Amino acid sequence: MTQGRTFASLEELRAAVGEELGTSDWLEVDQKRIDLFAEATGDHQWIHVDPEKAATGPFGTTIAHGYLTLSLIPQFTFSLLKVEGVKMGVNYGVNKVRFPSPVPVGSRLRASSRLAEVTEVPGGAQIVTVVTIEREGGEKPVCVAETVARYYV
Repeated sequence: MTQGRTFASLEELRAAVGEELGTSDWLEVDQKRIDLFAEATGDHQWIHVDPEKAATGPFGTTIAHGYLTLSLIPQFTFSLLKVEGVKMGVNYGVNKVRFPSPVPVGSRLRASSRLAEVTEVPGGAQIVTVVTIEREGGEKPVCVAETVARYYV
């Protein structure tokens, strides 16, 4: 992993707009994780949960749900960005998400992040980070998302 960033204050965070925050450790996406996500969301499409049928499908195996890949962002980014001197941080949403390539079962993923924007909000600051999730050996990212978070002092 490329070391993530710890900011001592919101002021220090504001000064880092445009900077890369680092790269996470690798995480393997196995069939159990895919199946659990299918159970949690009710999305049991065969391309995700039926290895036999998926073997004859367009990817030759099951693939992770796009939203499963998106849901891994907190796990990846907790190691990439820490802000001290705040009472709490909250997920505020996502501006834009794309899934440029699939995640076949057994893939290893990691994320990198760039601090794109910091704006004032009542009681704190709102940040936008661009998170890019790559697959080991893949040519294109598997997910690119502009995430929005708020930090309150």
